[in-house]
Amino acid sequence: VQGKIINWFANFYFKKNEVSIGLEVIFDGWPCIEKTEHSIIRIEDHCVIRSRSRNNAIGVNHKVILRTQSSNAQLIIGNHVGVSGASICAKKKVIIGNYCIIGANVVISDNDFHAIKPANRRYNRNSEDIAAKEIIIGNNVWIGANSYILKGVTIGDNSVIGAMSVVTKSIPPNCIAAGNPARVVKG
Repeated sequence: VQGKIINWFANFYFKKNEVSIGLEVIFDGWPCIEKTEHSIIRIEDHCVIRSRSRNNAIGVNHKVILRTQSSNAQLIIGNHVGVSGASICAKKKVIIGNYCIIGANVVISDNDFHAIKPANRRYNRNSEDIAAKEIIIGNNVWIGANSYILKGVTIGDNSVIGAMSVVTKSIPPNCIAAGNPARVVKG
């Protein structure tokens, strides 16, 4: 019953803030969602968004964070996706396919957050100076705990990213990749 009350309240809150929530999305704990005006955050059907450690074997370090950082940004989470204590930030576009598992404390970001030029770096005075490239995560991808998925990366269908990996380049479908930087270890 408590989960249904939280889910009802979450759906009301998200609709008010123009965040699209599909059918039977379960919120285990309250996520942190920040949406820039005119951007898109969409969570499709049958997802589990876990912001509490109680139902995660290794726990989570913080609430799920879903954030858009520009007016044309898109953050789209497909059907039957599980997210545990992850941070997902889109300045341009982050697309997560269907049936994905996003492990505890994963960071997925399509941008650098700060400018490269020292004059703009500290206060982010010029957001055009902050590099951003879309991220596409295919269907049935498993991203292990504490991994980082960086800008411009595509991860192919059915691939696995080992825990604590830093993915700086695209990963083909149907393989296992791990390490810093991540590389294919089994194809």
